[in-house]
Amino acid sequence: MRAPDVPETPSVKSSPSRSPFYAALTFGVLLVVWVIFSGFFDLFHLSLGVISCGIVTWLSSHLLFDDRTLPLRRRAVQAWRFAGYMVWLTWQIVLSNIAVLKLAFGPRSALQPQIIRYRTPLKSDFEKFLLANSITLTPGTVTIKILGDVFYIHAIDDASAAGLNGEMDRRIARIFETSAA
Repeated sequence: MRAPDVPETPSVKSSPSRSPFYAALTFGVLLVVWVIFSGFFDLFHLSLGVISCGIVTWLSSHLLFDDRTLPLRRRAVQAWRFAGYMVWLTWQIVLSNIAVLKLAFGPRSALQPQIIRYRTPLKSDFEKFLLANSITLTPGTVTIKILGDVFYIHAIDDASAAGLNGEMDRRIARIFETSAA
């Protein structure tokens, strides 16, 4: 009897997901976010941040950067575009908070909860992840399920549902230089 052909699995050393550059970059990004959001700058909290970011980097550094062949300059452009997107998203969150506040103090008839089926042109898992979280961070909408390119989103009213007009998709696609129709 002949043994079945078993495909070779790449070793950890040759795997681009274990690249020290991208692991260090992931660690650095996580640590910066930790420091900004924690607001604590004492040795105890910073050491907790270093330990936590180290563990997360070790477990999942391959998830942040899908394509490891991009040059550093292109990554810097993506980081700049992402920062611009975060400013835009923050403004959208402020506007949505105001709209939800008006709903909270307005008549109950203004509430029109609904589930929307939304198809995105985004292709990569990370782009879809960013879109789903952006939708959920915006008050009045929550991404409840993703099946392929189809998002199921709960919207609190018609105005929140109308906000899903493809603008987030286009901005996310612009970050990663993909086409969103």
